Amino acid sequence: MELFGFELKRKNPEPISFAPKASDDGAVIVAEGGVYGTYVDLDGSIRTEAELVNKYREMSYHPEIDRAVDDIVNEVITQEPETEPVELILDDTELSDRIKKLFVDEFRNVLKLLEFNAQGYEIFKRWYVDGRLYYHAILDEKQPRAGIIELRYIDPRKIRKVREVKRKKLVDNIPTNQTSKEYYIFNDKGFAKTSGNVSSIPNNSIGGVKIAKDSIIHNTSGLTSINGDLVQSYLHKAIKPLNQLRSMEDSLVIYRISRAPERRIFYIDVGNLPKMKAEQYLRDQMTRFKNKLVYDSATGEVRDDRKFMTMLEDFWLPRREGRGTEITTLPGGQNLGQIDDIVYFQKKLYQALNVPVSRLDTETQFGFGRSNEITRDEVKFAKFVNRLRNRFAALFTKILEKQLVLKGIITYEEWEQLKNQIRYKFSQDNYFAELKETEILRDRIVMLRDIDDYAGKYYSNEWIRRHVLRQTDEEMEEIDAQIKEEANNPQYTPPAPQAPTQPEEQQPVGSQETIGAQGQE
Repeated sequence: MELFGFELKRKNPEPISFAPKASDDGAVIVAEGGVYGTYVDLDGSIRTEAELVNKYREMSYHPEIDRAVDDIVNEVITQEPETEPVELILDDTELSDRIKKLFVDEFRNVLKLLEFNAQGYEIFKRWYVDGRLYYHAILDEKQPRAGIIELRYIDPRKIRKVREVKRKKLVDNIPTNQTSKEYYIFNDKGFAKTSGNVSSIPNNSIGGVKIAKDSIIHNTSGLTSINGDLVQSYLHKAIKPLNQLRSMEDSLVIYRISRAPERRIFYIDVGNLPKMKAEQYLRDQMTRFKNKLVYDSATGEVRDDRKFMTMLEDFWLPRREGRGTEITTLPGGQNLGQIDDIVYFQKKLYQALNVPVSRLDTETQFGFGRSNEITRDEVKFAKFVNRLRNRFAALFTKILEKQLVLKGIITYEEWEQLKNQIRYKFSQDNYFAELKETEILRDRIVMLRDIDDYAGKYYSNEWIRRHVLRQTDEEMEEIDAQIKEEANNPQYTPPAPQAPTQPEEQQPVGSQETIGAQGQE
């Protein structure tokens, strides 16, 4: 074993408590100098974490699972040309503009290290299917203040996180837990499968590399087993529906193949012959009706194989009591066109993956309507996508933390106070979200038009802007400045109406002057 990597120094020690610190990173918690290892019981067999990851990856190749995962990843990660898939939002922080610019620049560097603009789909899909992501943060040993120079992906089947815990007894002999140290163990050959209910591999007997905690970027799905010691994927609850679907599909294929052809039943009258002679007579009859011409589907020829009729196609039954020889037909499967059971388990599988069942039918057209016409499943799916984004964004937070601390832009203590104020905005192309925003704006404008008669009498204009239009102080200042600027812009200000010109006075036809002039002529 050797300690490989770097570690960020922290001033505040771990507080002492009788309850262990809650964690969903799947770390193996052991007593100092004890053992480590974990298992999961699936289908009555003991499986290691590596086998569980293999199970998830095998599930992802199933057509229904692959289609559902593709829908989820496409909703979470949107890659449009000339558009960043994720943006850093620092509006809730009190940082100066210079520090905010450094934060944004380092976040863009994080996306560049991950190659997220090109590999965002694959990265998120790997996290969603496996339930965990591991990256090795590589530094330049000669210039550590240059920050991370490379992020290298690590197969989750070859690395484990270990948390050694010291146990002490303080007041009234109550045992308290105090975390001593955390590190990772990397083994290129993976970790051996354990037997029984307890792992029995000492932490100093397995080959591998002991890696410092801060050298590994680790992000999990947040889902754990009942005991809380094993990280699970979002595909875990789909294991049973998928197995049921596979069983139903296999049984349907077997039923179709075995019951598709119609079979003939030959009732041969053997009279009062003894058993031996009756069987011989039955075989003689079968020989007379043997196949002579057979169609070869490989060559397209009709050949003579001289084979007996297989008993899987026809049935030969002896009959006594003088009822005579009879040939009847056993009908084939009557419900070959019914696949309701298959559709039921497909819907159940989609429900386990939180994907709307309406997306199961490829022939159903996607209709654009008002938000109140969107199904409830689509609304729940949109919220599920937002939860996935928030959980996955922890990957950016952990990488950004190490970048900022290593480069001296911020201290670890300052980061602990700011990390909960940082938000991420994912690029969206969900029509429902855009439609919802449009309807909200439309309703506010309609309400503004209805309340216009009461403005200045019962409601002030500022109250209307705050509570009806929901404008913030920054938005009101920005809008007022824009209105003032556009007031002198002829593009937005229509020209003033001109006064109509009076036409010159004309002499009416048939006046006295006109008549006098005509008389002189």
